[in-house]
Amino acid sequence: MKILITGTAGFIGYHLAKKLLQRGDDVVGLDNINDYYDVKLKLARLSELGIQIPELELENKLVQSSKYPKHKFIKANIDDSGSLNKIFEIEKFDKVCHLAAQAGVRYSIENPNVYIQSNVVGFLNILEACRNYNVKDLCYASSSSVYGLNKSQPFKTSDTTDTPISLYAATKKSNELMAHTYSHLYKIKTTGLRFFTVYGPWGRPDMAPFLFTDAISKGKPIKVFNNGNMSRDFTYIDDIVDGLMKVIDGSKNTLEISKAETTDTASTDSFYKIYNIGNSAPLKLMDFINTLEQSLGKTAEKIYLPMQDGDVESTFADVSDLMKDFNFKPNTKISYGVSEFVKWYKAFYEK
Repeated sequence: MKILITGTAGFIGYHLAKKLLQRGDDVVGLDNINDYYDVKLKLARLSELGIQIPELELENKLVQSSKYPKHKFIKANIDDSGSLNKIFEIEKFDKVCHLAAQAGVRYSIENPNVYIQSNVVGFLNILEACRNYNVKDLCYASSSSVYGLNKSQPFKTSDTTDTPISLYAATKKSNELMAHTYSHLYKIKTTGLRFFTVYGPWGRPDMAPFLFTDAISKGKPIKVFNNGNMSRDFTYIDDIVDGLMKVIDGSKNTLEISKAETTDTASTDSFYKIYNIGNSAPLKLMDFINTLEQSLGKTAEKIYLPMQDGDVESTFADVSDLMKDFNFKPNTKISYGVSEFVKWYKAFYEK
């Protein structure tokens, strides 16, 4: 099976690519390696996949991994349809897992244009490439942020998601709508996954687990928003990757398109699906900080601040559909996940 993974210099994309390569899949990775956060971290992830730093200066050229014979990487922008189409034409993918996006809720308020270009135009280019090059199976990253002002918890995929409170959330909601259109018109199987606060080794430095760990380790104060009255459905990276791989592979319990159905008669519901992917066990922010303090052996100096624009007070994923269709079972305890993250942080940043 040959899979295109966009965003392999990113946190989730890196871990997914590594897992698929370790079991023997053909993986082509794509990333533009932008400077939204530390480029050195992105390059280090790619180096772990056998993609050496000097070669990354070559734009739009497939680079062979020195570690995995079945891995190639290309530095390219998903908003460049010409480059993207060329990759699809050459590589002839069986499946696509689209994880590349301009991330960050708060940054979308400061720099909205880049979100439209990457998350909307880029996603359209992915859909068009799948349509034009006969890729019939696409999974892609959505976000828990689409629930916006929804007060009902746990969040269910059947809930209305018409009240996003950041442009980032709005772009992710648009992705789901665009995917539905392509599933309906062109019978492309699309699976959207709404991620809930992913953390773990190699995690993003703009996310709270990293920001807290970095500040506490250096004896600096941490910013605690909404005066600490927040909770998040923290989900360990290994659980996320396990869920992603099950979606990519498919399952006997999944609603499959019957061989008897033709592309004219099969319903859109046979091709389009949205799932939550999270731990389904929200944790109070102060409890998370306490777990982090225990793992670091240090007490944090805390600055309590009001809620930030674009933030929500709580997230809580109902993952029953993913459990039923794919036997998804998040089971990583927060104490283990935090200790593994701290261990990686110390090895990477304090060596």
